[in-house]
Amino acid sequence: MGLLSRLTGMASAKKPTDDVLLAHAMLLMAGADGDIDDSEIAVVRGFASTLPEFKDRDFGQVVGEAQKLVRRFGNLKESVNALSELSTPALRAKAYVLAADIALASGDVDEAEDELLTTMQRLLGIDDQTAQTIIWVLQRKYEK
Repeated sequence: MGLLSRLTGMASAKKPTDDVLLAHAMLLMAGADGDIDDSEIAVVRGFASTLPEFKDRDFGQVVGEAQKLVRRFGNLKESVNALSELSTPALRAKAYVLAADIALASGDVDEAEDELLTTMQRLLGIDDQTAQTIIWVLQRKYEK
């Protein structure tokens, strides 16, 4: 939130679209360690290319819009709250699956990723049984 918004109590009326929020979820997880490198952007781009929400969308533009969320919330950690604006339970579940997939794709989940995934689970309203099932399936995906 910018200075004008804070002082006037006015916030932007434009809500982020679901595709931007899904990209934001993936980028949050990719950057959970405090940095997003080119290989992590490539992974997020690859995931996005398989999803119907990104069909006919310029990925660079979607990422730019996701970055605006970070500025709106003041920092990366607080911007996770934007995910509560996803429009349907199915999209909330999809965001959780994508974030977990990004975390596990790196080969090992660190403490920051684990904490972020726990926060996302709470914000997105994913029950423990569903979360455990998602993680179990994704672990099978990345088993060697």
